[in-house]
Amino acid sequence: MKVEVLLPQWGMGMSEGTVTEWLKKVGDRVEEDEPIAEIEAEKATQELEAPATGILSEILVQEGEEAKVRTLLAYIETDD
Repeated sequence: MKVEVLLPQWGMGMSEGTVTEWLKKVGDRVEEDEPIAEIEAEKATQELEAPATGILSEILVQEGEEAKVRTLLAYIETDD
């Protein structure tokens, strides 16, 4: 099953963020709540955690790209 990785809203005024670094690559196994990317938003860097356990199957927003809150950033393929 494909699980969507969305850009969360960490603060009330946050409307977008920039992917500064992917900590995992396509094909890497990830555990739920494990940091998979660093996002810069509101002049602070936050770690984006995996919403599910599985394989990071696709990255849609590359490092250095900006995205709006709730934008689809990547997919995780679960074992289900």
